Amino acid sequence: MNEVLSQILDSWAAGFLTGFIVFLRVGGAMAVLPAFGEQTVPARVRLILALGFTVIVAPAVAGQVAPIAAEGRVLGMFIATEAFAGVLIGLVLRMFVLCLQIAGTMAAQATSLAQIFGGMGGDPMPAVSQLLLIGGLALAVMAGLHVKIVELLVLSYDLLPAGRFPGAGDVLSWGLGNVSRAFTLAFSLAAPFVIASLIYNAALGAINRAMPTLMVAFVGAPALTLGGLMLMAVALPVGLAVWAQALDGWFADPFRVP
Repeated sequence: MNEVLSQILDSWAAGFLTGFIVFLRVGGAMAVLPAFGEQTVPARVRLILALGFTVIVAPAVAGQVAPIAAEGRVLGMFIATEAFAGVLIGLVLRMFVLCLQIAGTMAAQATSLAQIFGGMGGDPMPAVSQLLLIGGLALAVMAGLHVKIVELLVLSYDLLPAGRFPGAGDVLSWGLGNVSRAFTLAFSLAAPFVIASLIYNAALGAINRAMPTLMVAFVGAPALTLGGLMLMAVALPVGLAVWAQALDGWFADPFRVP
């Protein structure tokens, strides 16, 4: 009887250790993931979400994690490697949120809408950034962001094995490639506003040269605001569709170096 109980306790201990190792990676990613890791989400809610994702991910990767956990390595090694892998995955995915914020800031500065409704969220942002951020996150969640994150975490154990630090060169090239892609996408989303602002300022300069006595700033400021709002109504839905397509493309091959 004691032998049977000992075997049961040993299997439970191995299962809990495997689940804890998976939780380290999931918890590290959950701290910075889009939608689930936002500053406006309470810490207790994020902890519950991390536990929920762990329950889903752990059975799928138990065959890869359990043998490594049974090797008797120092627990601190798993804490360091798994937390690092989770934060790394979450930060790369977080680039898509920063892309929306950068694009919104550029668009707001170009259309003089930078100070309207700023500071509604955890970070002070202009109105266009808020609209892009909320719309992008809502679109991603409706498109199954939670399912894609689970698939990403399961896939990560093939390329980022548990208990090992990834190569510095691989992390550098992967991270820089994703940062470059995020800035490229941000500039693409803000391009209609920047081009419209350039045309507006060129036209305003020509009018000022033709009519020096006319206060073009008083005439042009309301037109710029109205034009910016109209351009937002047309360009933001298209921009969010482009962003969602780029996000889906990244999830299709997340560990490819751009």
